[in-house]
Amino acid sequence: MTRTILRTLTSGLALLCLCGAAGAQSLPLEECRISAGPGYPSIKARCGTLPRPLNPADPDSPRIELRVAVVPALNLSPETDPVVPIAGGPGQGTVEFYAMMQGAFEPLRRNRDILLVDQRGTGESARMDCPIDDDVIIFESEFNLEDTVEFIGECLEKLPHDPRYFTTSVAVTDLEAVRVALGYSALNLYGVSYGSRVAQHFARRYPDATRTVVIDGVVPPQLSLGPEIATESQRAVDNILARCTEDAACNERFPDLAATFARIVAQLREGPVEVSVPHPNTGRTEVISLGEGQFAGAVRLLAYSPTTIALLPLFIHEAGQGNWAPIASQYMMTALQMSDMLALGMHNAVMCTEDVPFLDRTTIDYEGIDASYMGSFQLETLEAMCEIWPAGPIDTEFKVPLATDLPFLLLSGDADPITPPRYADLAAADLGNALHLTGKHQGHGQIAVGCTSRLMADFVDAADPAVVDAECMERNFVMPFFLDFSGPAP
Repeated sequence: MTRTILRTLTSGLALLCLCGAAGAQSLPLEECRISAGPGYPSIKARCGTLPRPLNPADPDSPRIELRVAVVPALNLSPETDPVVPIAGGPGQGTVEFYAMMQGAFEPLRRNRDILLVDQRGTGESARMDCPIDDDVIIFESEFNLEDTVEFIGECLEKLPHDPRYFTTSVAVTDLEAVRVALGYSALNLYGVSYGSRVAQHFARRYPDATRTVVIDGVVPPQLSLGPEIATESQRAVDNILARCTEDAACNERFPDLAATFARIVAQLREGPVEVSVPHPNTGRTEVISLGEGQFAGAVRLLAYSPTTIALLPLFIHEAGQGNWAPIASQYMMTALQMSDMLALGMHNAVMCTEDVPFLDRTTIDYEGIDASYMGSFQLETLEAMCEIWPAGPIDTEFKVPLATDLPFLLLSGDADPITPPRYADLAAADLGNALHLTGKHQGHGQIAVGCTSRLMADFVDAADPAVVDAECMERNFVMPFFLDFSGPAP
């Protein structure tokens, strides 16, 4: 029975089922609505759960349930190969990610279903998280390595499942099981940030089940994340400050911005400042201690997107004038958002299996890390954390560059503070049918930028990077710098 006939016969029924090949596990789907959380609009979909062994190598191991949602194609006779977004983090749920970015996927949904699978350990797929008190996130003035490691140990004890089985090598087997259960012929993968690692590994392990791959903010397989986070973020901030200097209006409004930034970092390394700001959730005025760690966290996330990049010179200038409230408010919003969004247990499972064990400490730029505004705390925390966090299964060729002729589209932003364009070049070294596009003055993740989603749809429809006409990217909007809190100059 074709999927079109199946939809016709089951129209108006609450329970739907797309069934795989004989003998394969089936996955019933029922009508539902998904969203990115309270305050966000809901989206009509069909949802279900697929039981999976915690350890796929041991069918008798305890079961976990994967959350699956299908957002139907706009075309009533869609293609049989869906688009599969894969969220980043690691630790963000894909259903939530899609619901936040729905508009950017509409060109892709024209002819294909959107298949959403919360990766194991995230979202509603056996989420591996440790509750963190919001007051601890916001009001602790300084981060202490010993306290952090103690918290990680407590986190391990509270996790609902064995953390070893939440790695990428395990997760791709789940996605293939979902594909088979729903009877899809092959998958068109879109992976952003860490999700680009998942997409590449799925294509390596299941090439016959992969039709096209788009990777956005690319993490190359051979690279271990961690050592370059601080230095790449410093590079990105330096470039933002240089852009402001080259912009006549920005430079006039915020003279000597790089010197102001350096002075702020030096001041906060001497000790935190007390700031009165409204709490993002309650609106009540709170007094927080803003230290170098909180400042670095706010700046790093501001540098991810052109929209927030536009605010950075203004925030730095205000802090330099003694008005810490804007950057402190940004930190509070970022801390709460990241705490809600990322599943810490799954994040650690990935980092402590796929990254930290492969660090080559002879090549790490420790001087550059120490000189960066982020400093060395982030890398030191990763290494200390992974001394106690158990590593999980990892496939033999996981850290080897992917060599394939499958159609690939790679997307980068030249202002990306964590996955610069050269990372995509590393990933593309052995790709025989690939195109790499780079957005000018764009940050981390390109799908919602200008014409990019249309280009992605063209690529997926044709399964050929040669059809992509990227001329429109030259006209992609870049938010001008805010000169005051009312916005950019007219």
